[in-house]
Amino acid sequence: MAVVEARPVLSTSVFDQGNLAWQCIPVAVGSSSNASSPPKSMLIVAPTLPGTYPVLLFFPGTCLKNTCYRELYRHICSHGYIVVAPQLYKCMLVWQELDAAAEVTKWLPKGLQTVLPPNVEANLDRLALAGHSRGGNAAFTVALDSAETGIKFSALIGLDPVAGPCVDRRMFCPKILNYIPRSFNLKIPVAVIGSGLGDQKKWGMISPPCPHGMNHCEFFAESKPPCCYFRAKDYGHMDVLDDGAAWMQTLVCECGKGPRDPMRRCVGGIFVAFLNAYLGRQTNDLKAIVCNPGIAPIVLDPVIFIEAENHSHDEEA
Repeated sequence: MAVVEARPVLSTSVFDQGNLAWQCIPVAVGSSSNASSPPKSMLIVAPTLPGTYPVLLFFPGTCLKNTCYRELYRHICSHGYIVVAPQLYKCMLVWQELDAAAEVTKWLPKGLQTVLPPNVEANLDRLALAGHSRGGNAAFTVALDSAETGIKFSALIGLDPVAGPCVDRRMFCPKILNYIPRSFNLKIPVAVIGSGLGDQKKWGMISPPCPHGMNHCEFFAESKPPCCYFRAKDYGHMDVLDDGAAWMQTLVCECGKGPRDPMRRCVGGIFVAFLNAYLGRQTNDLKAIVCNPGIAPIVLDPVIFIEAENHSHDEEA
């Protein structure tokens, strides 16, 4: 009689909001003492229940407000994480984004604790880095240059990351893609979430926001194991944002036909499952999604997981 191996199941409902209440904390430059004042204004979403929590540093996309992702932050926070989202951009003149990202990273050890709710502590020994769109490119760049900041990251997530054509670090985008498989000099787990419609032109005329050769596919191809990849087949580059957020950007980006909420819940669930696996050492949720992508609220196709031992799982919904 053949033995059928049971598939892992979700230990928690990572695609639903968690049980923890949260507090949104806007922090302005100069809002605290000189020693702990942040270099950039930021939005922090933290649990209100006293305790010690891992931290996720999240970089928003090009010229997007950090407040465009409130629903995503709340979803992640409700499962037991502190989310720190700096405002890197004020206008199209954004060539100093990497300097700003590095300054924010350096601020975390001395400043983050001063702005958190009473009896809520940040565990910077379990610190993850993430970013959306060009913020994803910035997150990869900061992770690759982590020796300069002196901050150790435990995990990295690229949310539909996009690289740019510029080769000068001082220009709009630094050149970090090598087009050599598994070439990123990173020793931390990486997750890449891509949009299925991001490489499509809007109205058939405007250049796509995530062109081939610069998008999520290449970021994943250059990531070393352990790494995983999730493609939201029927959703676009801006569908992770809050409803009504950045409506001008959505005019030039192909979007999914349905509501954004399933996309946000899916992305939030993947964030939580990945962070649980590599910051909390609880792997059941990530394995469940990899082995059975159909449990997600949207179609994930493909889903790829390459373990550190070079053993890979490739599941297509």
